[in-house]
Amino acid sequence: MVYKRPLVYFDNAATTQKPNIVINSILKYYENYNSNIHRGVHYLSQQATDQFEQARKTVQHYINAKHSHEIIFTKGTTESINLVAQTFGMSFLHPGDEVLISEMEHHSNIVPWKMVCDLKGASLRVIPMNEIGGLDIDQIERLITSKTKILAITHTSNVLGTINPVKEIIRIAHSKGVPVLVDGAQAISHTKVDVQDLDADFYAFSGHKMYAPMGIGVLYGKEEWLNKLPPYQGGGEMIGKVTFEEITYNELPFKFEAGTPNVEGVLGLEKAIQYIQSIGIEKIASYEQELLNYLMERMKEIPNIYYYGLSKEKVAVLSFNVSEIHPYDLGVILDQMGIAVRTGHHCAQPIMDKFNIPGTIRVSLALYNTKVEIDIFIDALKKGIAMLS
Repeated sequence: MVYKRPLVYFDNAATTQKPNIVINSILKYYENYNSNIHRGVHYLSQQATDQFEQARKTVQHYINAKHSHEIIFTKGTTESINLVAQTFGMSFLHPGDEVLISEMEHHSNIVPWKMVCDLKGASLRVIPMNEIGGLDIDQIERLITSKTKILAITHTSNVLGTINPVKEIIRIAHSKGVPVLVDGAQAISHTKVDVQDLDADFYAFSGHKMYAPMGIGVLYGKEEWLNKLPPYQGGGEMIGKVTFEEITYNELPFKFEAGTPNVEGVLGLEKAIQYIQSIGIEKIASYEQELLNYLMERMKEIPNIYYYGLSKEKVAVLSFNVSEIHPYDLGVILDQMGIAVRTGHHCAQPIMDKFNIPGTIRVSLALYNTKVEIDIFIDALKKGIAMLS
């Protein structure tokens, strides 16, 4: 309940709510085998280590990675992308080189690359977006040149809901000898992800957008690439031998997992994956698409709506504005009526610049949302517009 009203939670692209199986896994860990991992011979440490490494295998199988050591646990998509940007940039970027991204990227897939480009004297090139929120494959092929060292692309836009044809994009990039990082933060809970089928060199996602705890994420990297990259952070766990004269590094995946990891988050992530698997990702996608279609049909009842992101292939995300009404003002009114939506630029300011708007209202749906909640939202939206008009 919020403001003495039943909560309608439509901010799932920011973070999802957590099922009991995830919450209980955290409680179970702290009550039964709370211990640091990989470092102790005692019973609790061995139990925690076994659970942690089993979770790694669960993630491996879920995204169909070839090896479990290709799964690196991070804080989330942002850290995963920063890890690749910093280590790849330091090793392979030189003055005059280029990093290719798209106009629809989240800041987490813009800022790290811009930072390393500035540091190394490289340039950031941008694939333009069309008016319906899609990317032109021919433009991508044209923009990849001999100077392009890596392409970083979102699988699904957090603002537009657009599902990019990443398999085809990766094929084009690889035909020109360019590796690809995919930001999968918004795709992982809505669509089946098979990293071997995609042939992605790197794939990053966050747990908290797929019903897992906050502060846990994954970087998948092909073994050959992870072996080429230097460590991202120094400290415990990631070392082989340390003297004041020489340091050697641990094997994969530990080379990239310095310090005490988020054990509870990893165990919660495993349970979230099992929760999704118990329902079926195809079934989830179908239901969410049904909700999106219903929402779009109900939105036709409201005049002067401007939509952003009408690509045919999209997940259950709808961004819109109402003529003459600031999205923030309408978002505040909806909140008072118990409706949680997101307003603003959604950490994707270049998209707002593209459409020359300050922000949007974003409705993002998940498997636990219902058509009844959409009806409540539509009624509240009509009232809010009437109040502000």
